[in-house]
Amino acid sequence: MNLLQIASLLIVLAASFGTINYFVLKLPSSIGILLVALLSSITMLGVDQLVPDLGLADQVRHVVTGIDFSEALMEGMLGLLLFAGALHVKVSDLKEEWAVVLIMATVGVALSTLLVGLGFSYVTGMPILLALIFGAVIAPTDPVAVLGVLRAANLDKRLETKIAGESLFNDGVGYVVFLVLVGIAYPAASGGHGAEAGNTYLEAGRLFLQEAGGGAALGLVLGFIVFQIMRRIDDPSLEVLITLALAFGGYELCVALHVSAPIMAVCAGLLIGDIGTRHGMSETTQKYVEAFWHLIDEILNAVLFLLIGFEVFAVQLNNDFILPAILAILLSLGARLIAVTLPVLALSPVRSYVKGTIPIMTWGGLKGGISVALALSLPDSEWKPLILTVTYCVVIFSILVQGLTIAPLSRRVADPQPVDPEGY
Repeated sequence: MNLLQIASLLIVLAASFGTINYFVLKLPSSIGILLVALLSSITMLGVDQLVPDLGLADQVRHVVTGIDFSEALMEGMLGLLLFAGALHVKVSDLKEEWAVVLIMATVGVALSTLLVGLGFSYVTGMPILLALIFGAVIAPTDPVAVLGVLRAANLDKRLETKIAGESLFNDGVGYVVFLVLVGIAYPAASGGHGAEAGNTYLEAGRLFLQEAGGGAALGLVLGFIVFQIMRRIDDPSLEVLITLALAFGGYELCVALHVSAPIMAVCAGLLIGDIGTRHGMSETTQKYVEAFWHLIDEILNAVLFLLIGFEVFAVQLNNDFILPAILAILLSLGARLIAVTLPVLALSPVRSYVKGTIPIMTWGGLKGGISVALALSLPDSEWKPLILTVTYCVVIFSILVQGLTIAPLSRRVADPQPVDPEGY
């Protein structure tokens, strides 16, 4: 199948499954599409077991594996999704929560990677470095799918900003941590991204600073240039096109310069969404830009969750992986709890928190497509099937179970007004 045929198929399936969800399941759109896709995949696998002569599963698997999910997300959709998400987070709101967001997106990701890696190595016997890579794979959170549900729960604005801001930044940080660890473990396969100078940890640190710092700096520079252009233009359609060029062109420039494209997309999106909106766009342009990027966000999320549902054909369904998958889910939740609790406790003497901050941010730290993409991008090894299958199970549990229960949980434990630190 060529690119146009694949794109057409994905759009038709996303629209069809979205319609089924709208009339039958009535779940949040992205989650509903994923569930319908997953049930369809399981049904086809069941039919294949009953009537193996049809070869149905092999045909579908051929189509699914023909779509490079990792490349489609990491080199295509991710930049647009992060840019669109960042447009809706105001810097003025983020300033008030910058300390928590910064700690959770850096120390929290590192701590989660370490805890999950050590625990998974202990329960599976996996080499520690590979287990740390697995920890980095499932460290990034992706609560974008439930932000609408959280808003419907009438959460305090500060808590919503924490969840959105952390998810935007820890996607980029988690990806950089993953690159560093893969560069150490697979120097020959790192494609120039690895720690080349003797695989030293000093080189790994340099790589981290290059990716993260370079991505942030480039995002701010490109965002500022685009802002200066847009403030001199009053053509809504052209200005929308300029923002699209920033997202696409900036992402590809990062890939060429070996700096973090996700972090670039977030920084550029924050600048355009706040300063650019207030000082560089007319009211009409603001409506055009907001509507366009909201639509892009919805469409890409629908396609992404559709692909996640069908990626069950890319994993190895092995009974030996069931126990490691269950343990990985528990490890992921435990590490997330610690990664959320420590920053809250550390900062509680100097600031108040909304009641329910810890349970909501722990349970709302969803894993998403980036984790599956990172697992798929790993070089082949004897441990890759286990990492891929377990990662997929963690993501499915996270989206379906946590995603569908986070709103009831938030309504039960949250207080819409700020409370004393003792209230968390």
